[in-house]
Amino acid sequence: MLALVMLGQMAFAMVTAARQQSPIVDEPVYVASSIVYLQQRSLEYNFEHPPLAKLVMATGLVFADARIDSAFEGDQWGLGRNVLYQQGNDAQRLLFLARLPVIVLTLLFGLVVFAFARDLAGSAAGLVALGLYAFSPDIIAHGSLATLDLLTTGFLLTTLWLLWRARNRPYRYLPLAGLALGAALATKMSALPAFPVMALLAVLSVWHAGRAHQLGRPIERRQVVQLLAAGVGAAAGVIVISIITVWATYLIVDPGLHWTTPPDLPVIHGLTAHVVDWLPFPRPFRDGMRLQLSFEDTKFPGFLLGEVYEGSKWYYLPTALLIKEPLGMLALWLAGGTAMLAVRRLRPAAPYVIVPAVVLLLVAMSGARDFGVRYALFMPVFLAVAAGCVVAYRARWAPLVAVVLVAFVAVSSLRTFPYYLPYSNEAFGGPDKTYLRLTDSNVDWGQDLARTGDRLAEKYPGEPVWLLYKGRGDPAYYGIRAKNPLKVPASEVHGLIVVSTTCLNWNVCTPAAGRQQLDELISSSERLEDVGHAIFIYRR
Repeated sequence: MLALVMLGQMAFAMVTAARQQSPIVDEPVYVASSIVYLQQRSLEYNFEHPPLAKLVMATGLVFADARIDSAFEGDQWGLGRNVLYQQGNDAQRLLFLARLPVIVLTLLFGLVVFAFARDLAGSAAGLVALGLYAFSPDIIAHGSLATLDLLTTGFLLTTLWLLWRARNRPYRYLPLAGLALGAALATKMSALPAFPVMALLAVLSVWHAGRAHQLGRPIERRQVVQLLAAGVGAAAGVIVISIITVWATYLIVDPGLHWTTPPDLPVIHGLTAHVVDWLPFPRPFRDGMRLQLSFEDTKFPGFLLGEVYEGSKWYYLPTALLIKEPLGMLALWLAGGTAMLAVRRLRPAAPYVIVPAVVLLLVAMSGARDFGVRYALFMPVFLAVAAGCVVAYRARWAPLVAVVLVAFVAVSSLRTFPYYLPYSNEAFGGPDKTYLRLTDSNVDWGQDLARTGDRLAEKYPGEPVWLLYKGRGDPAYYGIRAKNPLKVPASEVHGLIVVSTTCLNWNVCTPAAGRQQLDELISSSERLEDVGHAIFIYRR
């Protein structure tokens, strides 16, 4: 009952956010690509990401009867804008239908968190882990969007849980682990670094299962070789099943794989190019990987702790996690991880929970894009399982402390409802102050345009509006009739100035020459209020 209550509040929070939010930057592309899958069976758009997440979204969009221009010519961003706003579709209904299957899977992954922690340390551990998962602002935020990060993380967690269970029944769970691992990679290519970790864990599970059958008897060299050979064979089987799963997702979309490499696809050189060529995946997957790898050679803008910079910082993700995760959650991560290493019966689980989290975090820290904690969303998911193990301490205080800290997380999460994306913990000032330290998908991903339209209509009807918005939504669709304040002299800008916080921190919304004018406009205006902690309304 407690598990159902926690998942019930999570479902309510995600559905509320999903209904209120306008499209974040990436969603128009994913929604439009899903509709193209349904109606044209084409892999042409958004090939830099594998198809599975968009097939998941398509299970909701199949009920939309969406209109699409079959003769459309343009890039994927133009396609997203065309489908949502130029074909007479109900944009918010399309978004909600695409988000709904992601919400369902997010709730199911919560059951995996509960089951995994329960397998390790009992039902109390399962409830602690599920409490952290169900009240995590980041998980709720990304679980309510039609995006890829939460789905990838959930499939990876499911793989780890099945590999853990394979220690006792390898023939039952290893094939399922291969399917889950394939689903992760068929969702997002960033799952690829997990493959060697999962392969080693498959070997470890087979080794444990073989030793268990020997009932503790001394092991001979021949038996060692046999067990290792069986483990390597099992790991290879898991990898083969995952590769077949990836192929299946592409064939579901286009059974004939009618694919032509885009002429403007970036060229990569050296050993990396040969490795990509040798990968046993469909050509659109390999071409998408080439595009993703080209991004790693690009210097993107970054913003951390008030500093604007070019490129990436290795400590960006650890710092962002310290800002974005609830304080009670951080404390339970530390306590649960310590318990997993200190309590003898839990030590065998550390390679299945802590090691994958550390490896994936190190890989993510080396990336070129400091865009948000979504690149490390596996941390609050994986470490929720570790946190549940705090109840394994024999001290009487352990369960009480765990309950108090989960309650602290719950209160902090409920206070930010329904604005989960810009959440930061109390040590850093809460959601009101997140924009001072982080930006982009940590705070303002374009999600509050619809809310802003409603706010302007309700409180400021008829007033002139000047807008600087970072996102893919269409302001006019949401009733915002506005001009760009940087395209006229500052002396002509009077009325309401509405600005995305991302535009305040980055120069992505302004030409270099416009930065000074924006600063002048803001400094000479009165700040009235914010919308969802992501968009500010000023009067000048």
